[in-house]
Amino acid sequence: MRLAGLRHGRGNAAVTTAPSPGDTDTGTPATGPEPAEKSVTCGFPTSPIVGLTTVPSDAPTPDGRADRARAHEAAAEVLADRGDWRRAYQHLKAAVSIVRDERTAPASVPDQLRLEVDRLRRERAEAREQSRRDSLTATWNRRYLDERLGTLRGDQGSAPADAPVCVALADVDHFKAVNDDHGHALGDEVLRRLVDLMSEGLPEDGFCARYGGEEFALVLPGLEPADAVRVCEEARARVDAHPWHEAAADLRVTVSVGVACLDDGDRPGSPGLDAADALLYVAKRAGRNAVAYRDVADGTVRLAGPAAARRGIEAAARRAFPSS
Repeated sequence: MRLAGLRHGRGNAAVTTAPSPGDTDTGTPATGPEPAEKSVTCGFPTSPIVGLTTVPSDAPTPDGRADRARAHEAAAEVLADRGDWRRAYQHLKAAVSIVRDERTAPASVPDQLRLEVDRLRRERAEAREQSRRDSLTATWNRRYLDERLGTLRGDQGSAPADAPVCVALADVDHFKAVNDDHGHALGDEVLRRLVDLMSEGLPEDGFCARYGGEEFALVLPGLEPADAVRVCEEARARVDAHPWHEAAADLRVTVSVGVACLDDGDRPGSPGLDAADALLYVAKRAGRNAVAYRDVADGTVRLAGPAAARRGIEAAARRAFPSS
């Protein structure tokens, strides 16, 4: 028995119609009552599908549900062969819904359907991962950064609101000159190497994300502000001490960093990043290759490590925080 196609039924049910056994190609019209309609309830409207050979059963038994799952699987296969991925995915989801019915006997689930479901899950997981990765450096991207910052701040109830979370913005000093003098291919390699250097020594659940261009974010959950400053200063020192001359004789790469806590600043959608960005500006204005932070004891903006003794930090801080 060959399925003539799927056509719209009432509501959201996809209806399959099977021709009567008396219908042949001899040219003699079949007589007798109209064939009964077989219904496949898949929860969404569908257009006619030609080329199916599976006739589902309406029996409220495990075998009947397995038949419906096979019918949806067959529809998905036909549609996928034609490149109609959206409708194929809908039918596969309907099949999965039937399979998940606790009354469906596991032995009645087609092996091919199990494989297709596993494949679909893997592909969706891979697509989700790729959508959150930066294509150049393979580190996390801005989308993942925004999601994680919201979660870490407790906006979704998954973390205590008072949990210490610090964030840093790091910018490559004079990166345009690197591209101009050595070419974009070497500039790309510099960015990839920077991710490796800055990702060392991060706390558990900490990560590096590309914020945009030559700017990166370091998220440092669980660290007190002083420890976060120390981690960022160590990252800055690693970048400064790296043998960049091995890639190009006169190449030197440094970064400037601003460190803040997530509750520093109030720009919607970017908790803490506004304060870190302002402190990054201070580090740049104070001579670059430095880490700027705000002392929690008295609120004074300072530079970490060897840059602490530099002059001009006060003027740079006043320009970055005019209302302070």
